[in-house]
Amino acid sequence: MRYSPEALQAFVEAAALGSFSAAARKLRKSQSTISTAIANLEADLALTLFDRSSRQPVLTAAGHKVLGHVREILAAGERLDALSIRLAGNVEPRLSMVFSDTYQPKHHDRLMQHFERRYQDIELEWMIAEEGDVIDLLQSGRAQLGMVEVQKHYPPDIAFARLPEQTEMGLFVAHRHPLAQVAAPTPDQLSGTRQLTLNTYTGSDATRAGGLVWSAPSYLLLLEMAEQGFGWAVLPHWLVRQYGHGKLTELRPRGWPRLISVDAVWSKLTPPGPAGYWMLERLLESDEHQAAALRD
Repeated sequence: MRYSPEALQAFVEAAALGSFSAAARKLRKSQSTISTAIANLEADLALTLFDRSSRQPVLTAAGHKVLGHVREILAAGERLDALSIRLAGNVEPRLSMVFSDTYQPKHHDRLMQHFERRYQDIELEWMIAEEGDVIDLLQSGRAQLGMVEVQKHYPPDIAFARLPEQTEMGLFVAHRHPLAQVAAPTPDQLSGTRQLTLNTYTGSDATRAGGLVWSAPSYLLLLEMAEQGFGWAVLPHWLVRQYGHGKLTELRPRGWPRLISVDAVWSKLTPPGPAGYWMLERLLESDEHQAAALRD
């Protein structure tokens, strides 16, 4: 391939972020390096990819068309890199994974037992974070694999794959909370009562109708706050079943409970090693295939 991967990556990041300087910061390169890489790509293609007449570069019509092809080339390269990592068998000494509390694999216990037998010498770290915090941990290299509620958009350097399982989310309050006496509260009733929400939560308008809001960085803390009667919260059903103390009532306004999808996410720039990819493949398998694989 006569186009350097660095130039292709610089082009994609500059297009996504809207400036060469932002792409340079993201890729930890100098702005001149990014500008030169993109200029060389334009020369190789004999095309102008960015209109530089304004303060910020803007994709030309040709740039928009080229962008999709460049993304396909980079994606193919990432798949080849992932395959080479798996085939090489050089297992990473440490695997850090960051999970959202919205996700709990059905075969979690067997999965971890199989992982422990297969990778006995690896150091394994589990972290809990939500939404943007998961992405930040991946981009900083602090974690190699994450699980997060499906996002509308991901940064160009983040790869993602939809997990086969969905999580059921519900609205909960303490038994003694006034809303517990209302089987199906209206949006006005919810907005007139304190909501307990994630610091980074970007839920639907139906659950953010205004009013007083208290926040916390994790669903487990929200569960504890709800049990103490401080307000209502959107919580994963599995979390309430496993860590609740029988103190919560589920509210059922229109549209609730809801099923949400979860993505596995990882950095394209610092992808997982063989152990991380093994874990990812097991998580992406259907329930039947995963159960069969873990019995083998």
